[in-house]
Amino acid sequence: MATATHLLTAEEFEQHPSSRWAELVDGVVIELMPPGGLHGIVAARISTELCNFVRPRHLGVVLVEGGFTIRRGPDTVRGPDVSFVRAERVPPTGVPRGFWAIAPDLVVEIISPSNTRPEVQTKIREHLEAGVPLVWSVDPDARTVEVVRSLHDRMLLSADDIIDGGDVIVGFSCKLSDLFE
Repeated sequence: MATATHLLTAEEFEQHPSSRWAELVDGVVIELMPPGGLHGIVAARISTELCNFVRPRHLGVVLVEGGFTIRRGPDTVRGPDVSFVRAERVPPTGVPRGFWAIAPDLVVEIISPSNTRPEVQTKIREHLEAGVPLVWSVDPDARTVEVVRSLHDRMLLSADDIIDGGDVIVGFSCKLSDLFE
């Protein structure tokens, strides 16, 4: 005999006590491994590069591990490693204290040893379906970044390449090698 499972809303999940990293996927809490050292360093470098460009130009906000409700009914809340929201999309009341009710403009997902390729591709697809126009999938071990604009528009960059913000963060660029050294 099957038992009914209560699916959480984003609001219930926000109040959900947990001692572990977690995301909400289709109403179900999914526990995650905390990021490791290399993951944290790469996230810090990416967020620093983005902040150093975005903040003086008042282009928006850069977040690390910020929660975004990217789907409703049942709800999905993802916490990208790094994300960016354009200034004109920040609510008039300011940055929310809880989860954002919108999808970000840029999502950076850093691949950890505990991630499987299908998990990473699922996150990319979910972000694109939520309306994220630009996703960077960063592989610190391979020292590559896959730039994804749609399921059919993907470009793989290596450490010798320059990554840019395209039409999401116009004018931003940096050498990938700076993110991995």
